[in-house]
Amino acid sequence: MPVSSHRPVALTFDETGPNTAGGGTLVVTTGVQPVDVLLSDGTTVGLRPIQPTDAPGIVAMHSRFSERTRYLRYFSPYPRIPERDLRRFVNVDHHDREAFVVLAGDQIVAVGRYERLGPASPEAEVAFVVEDAYQGRGIGSVLLEHLADAARRVGIPTFVAEVLPANGAMLRVFADFGYQVQRQFADGVVHLSFPIAPTEATLEVQRGREHRTEARSVARLLAPRGVAFYGASATGQGVGAAVLGHLRDYGFTGAVVPVHPSARTVAGLPAYPSAAEAGLSVDLAVVAVPPAAVEAVVADAASAGAHGLVVISAGFAEAGADGAVAQRRLVRAAHAAGMRIIGPNCLGVANTGTEVRLNATLAPRLPVPGRVGLFSQSGAFGVALLAEVDRRGLGLSSFVSAGNRADVSGNDLLQYWQDDPDTDVILLYLETFGNPRKFARLARRIGREKPIVALAPPARLPGLGPSAGPNAANPHGGVAGPNAAGPDGGAAGLVAAGPDEVAVSALFAHSGVIRVDTVAELLDVGVLLANQPLPAGDRVGVVGNSSALTGLAATAAAAAGLTVADGYPRDVGPHAGAADFATALAAAVADDGVDALVAVFAPPLPGQLPDAEADFTSALPAALAGGKPTVATFLAGRAPSGVPAYPSVEEAVRALGRVTAYAGWLRRPAGTVPELSDVDRDAAQAALRPETFDPTGLLAAYGIDVVESVLAASEQEAAAAARRLGYPVAMKAAAAGLRHRLDLGAVRLDLPDEARVRRAYTEMATEFGADVLVQPMVPPGVACVVELVEDPAFGPVVGFGVGGVATELLGDRAWRAVPLTGRDAAELVDEPRAAPLLRGHRGAAPVDRKALAELLLRVGQLADEQPRARTLTLNPVLARPDGLSVLHASVGLGSAAARPDTGPRRL
Repeated sequence: MPVSSHRPVALTFDETGPNTAGGGTLVVTTGVQPVDVLLSDGTTVGLRPIQPTDAPGIVAMHSRFSERTRYLRYFSPYPRIPERDLRRFVNVDHHDREAFVVLAGDQIVAVGRYERLGPASPEAEVAFVVEDAYQGRGIGSVLLEHLADAARRVGIPTFVAEVLPANGAMLRVFADFGYQVQRQFADGVVHLSFPIAPTEATLEVQRGREHRTEARSVARLLAPRGVAFYGASATGQGVGAAVLGHLRDYGFTGAVVPVHPSARTVAGLPAYPSAAEAGLSVDLAVVAVPPAAVEAVVADAASAGAHGLVVISAGFAEAGADGAVAQRRLVRAAHAAGMRIIGPNCLGVANTGTEVRLNATLAPRLPVPGRVGLFSQSGAFGVALLAEVDRRGLGLSSFVSAGNRADVSGNDLLQYWQDDPDTDVILLYLETFGNPRKFARLARRIGREKPIVALAPPARLPGLGPSAGPNAANPHGGVAGPNAAGPDGGAAGLVAAGPDEVAVSALFAHSGVIRVDTVAELLDVGVLLANQPLPAGDRVGVVGNSSALTGLAATAAAAAGLTVADGYPRDVGPHAGAADFATALAAAVADDGVDALVAVFAPPLPGQLPDAEADFTSALPAALAGGKPTVATFLAGRAPSGVPAYPSVEEAVRALGRVTAYAGWLRRPAGTVPELSDVDRDAAQAALRPETFDPTGLLAAYGIDVVESVLAASEQEAAAAARRLGYPVAMKAAAAGLRHRLDLGAVRLDLPDEARVRRAYTEMATEFGADVLVQPMVPPGVACVVELVEDPAFGPVVGFGVGGVATELLGDRAWRAVPLTGRDAAELVDEPRAAPLLRGHRGAAPVDRKALAELLLRVGQLADEQPRARTLTLNPVLARPDGLSVLHASVGLGSAAARPDTGPRRL
C-alpha cells in the first residue's frame, strides 16, 4: 500500500514511555506516545514514532518489498536505500517532518510520514508504505489517522499526496476516509489535496472501523477453531484441570490441545509439549499456569497461530504493585504477538452456540442456549451469576468474565454483541469504567439496536485533586480560574460535586442503558426483554383475583413511572376461575388504552374451584397472543415458558417500568450535535495557556459572555468601580456561597448613586467581609445554574437547574453526557422539577428557553473540545423572555492529558 513522497519525513517527542511494540525504552520529544492498534482482521500491532536506531529495520522491511510495492512507493525500481536517504528517513524533527513505524513484534512492517512543504506552510505531503504481507489489513488508514492528528497539533491543516493511478489501494484509503479530496491528474500522477480537520464524516468512518476491528478481535476469541490449554495437571486436580474438564464435557466442536511439559495425555486428551506440535488450528489459548509462567505461554501460543488468550491465572494487578508490573508486561507481550487478552484473574468465556459449544470457564454448568450476552467484570462473582441465570431459565448466547480487564473490556463486548446474530439482549455487571466516554458513546448507538442492562457502581465523583468541583470561584472577580492553583494546575480549594444516584440513573437512561441496582433486578429485566416485546407506551392494565394484590400493583406502577390505564385495575374476584381470568386478560390485550399487562394471581382456597379452573397459568397464553408485554406474579403455581414471572408484585412492576422507560427512549429521535459557527478555537487555546490562563477569554471563545464584575476591597474602590460601570449597580459579597444570597442581605440591587454605594459597602463589609463585587444591573429574570463535572461512568457531563437555596438543597439538577445534541439541551432545560418556573408560573412571562438550550450547547462543546476544562459553573444565569445574562462563572483546570475516547484509534 505505497504512496509517493519526494521529501521523506520524521518525528520528535517530549515524554518517555515504553516501546509497547518492540520492547525497550523509547525516548521521545513530542507529545505522541507509542500505542497498540487493531487491524481490520482484529490483529494487534504497535505504532510509534520512528527512531534513528530503526535504520536496520527500515532496510530489512525494504528488502521484503515486492518490485511492484517499491515502484508504487518510489515511482522507480529503487532496489536499495542509499545511506543518505536512510539517514533522512530515520532522523526527523517531529514538527515539520514526522514519521511513524508499525511493528509486528519487533519487526517494522510499515512506515508513514508527512513533510511540511516549506517553512510555515499550511500543507504537508503525506506518504506511507506497507510491506506486502500486511497490505489490505487497514494499516494505511491507521497511519493516516495518526499522521493527521500529529499534523493538526503543529498547525498543519492540509495534506497533499502524489499517487500513481495504478495504486488503487492507496487511492481508496484517501477516498474512503471521509475527507473532501481534490484530485488532479498531471504527468502520469494523481495529485491529491485535502483538509485534515475532523468532520462528522471522518469521525463516522473512524468509528465504523473501530467497531469492526474490535468486534472481529473478540469474535476470534468467542468462536475459535481450536483451543490450546495451559495449566491442567495430569492428576486432574486444581483449577486448570477443572476448566479443561468443563471445556471437554460441554462438547466444544473444535480441537482441544492440552499443553503439558511431560504428560502424554491430560483429561483423556492427547497432550503436547507445545501447542504448535499438535499441528492443529488454534485460535485461543486458555491459561491457568502460575503468573511467572504466563509470558512463556504467550510465546508458545503465538507460535501456534493463536489470536488471543483467556488468562484465568491470578496474581497480577489485583495482587499489588509487582503484580501490576507483571500484568503490563503480559499485555505488551501479547500485543506484540498480535493477540488480545481476556483477564487475567478471570472466570473465563463461554459460547453456547451449537456450532461452537465453548465452556472455558470455572462454571461446571452453563445456562441453556438463548439470546442474551452476559459480561461480568468480577471473576469470583461470575460463577454465582451464571448459576442464577440458569435457575431463572434465562438463555445465554455468550458469556465473558474480564477479571482485571487488562485488555478486553465491556466496551469491546458491546462492539461484538452489536453485530452478533445470536444476541438480542446485553447484560453487564460492571465494577469500574475504564473508558467512560466511549461507553456512553457506544451505548447511545448500540442501545438503539439492542437493549443494554447494566448493574453499575454507585455514583462517585473521581478525585480531581484540588480542582475537583464545580463550585469553584475566585473571590476576586466574576470569572474564576486556577491561577492560585494546586500541584496539578487546578484551582485551589474547590469542592467536588456532581450527579447524585438518581441523576446518574437518568444519565444511563438517556444514553440508552437500563441501569439496575441489584443482581436480581439485572435478571428481572433481562428475563422480560428476552421473552416479551417492548411496550408501545406507559399505560398498564392490571388484572388479578385479589383486590389487595391489584391495588399493590397499581401503587407500584405509579412509583415505577407507569400510568394505570383507564378502567384498571380489574379485580375478577376471589371466586373467578381460569376461564374468567382468560376472558379478563383477553379483554385487556384487546383494549387500545393498554400498552402492557400485569397479571397477579392469588391461589384459591382449597376446594373452592375444580382443579382445571384453579390452574390460572392456563389463562396466560391468551394474553401472550395479543403481542403486548406481560409480567405475572403467581403466589402459587409456575408460569408457562415465555412469561416473565416474579415472586412479588413490586419486582414485576419495577422490571416493566425499567423496560417501558427504555422503550420511550427508543421512540424519541436521537438528535444531532449542532455546529456552532462562531466558536473561536484558536482563541480558546490561547486562553488556556497555563502561564496566562484567561477564563473570561475561554468562555468568550465559545460565545459565552459573562457580565463584567469588579472586585472592591474598600469603600473608595467600590465607588470608583460603580462610576466606571455606570449606575445603577449591584453589590454582592465576594464569597462564592454568598453572591446570590439576597435573603441574607449579601446582595444589594439597584444602587442608584455613589452615596447608596458607599452606604451599602459599609453595611456589607461589617457583615460579610471587606471584599465585594460590583456589577452593572441587568434586567431581572429566573436564576438558573449550569454546571460541568467529570462523572466516573460518563466522563464530562453538563448539568442544569433552577437556582435557589431550596433547589440546591434538593439537588434539583438534570444531567446529560457530552457531547450534547440539540434534543439533549432542550430536555435539560425542561427536566428539573422546578422547570415550570421557566415556562411561566402564576402569571409570569415564559423565559427564552431556546437561549438557555443554546447556552448549554456551548458549554457542552467547550467540554467536548477542551479536556483541560474539568469543571465549570455558571451561577447565576438570569433567564428572561428576551434572552439571558451570565452573572458569574468559575472554571477549574485539570490535567492536559487527552481523553481516552478522542483522537486516532488506539487500544
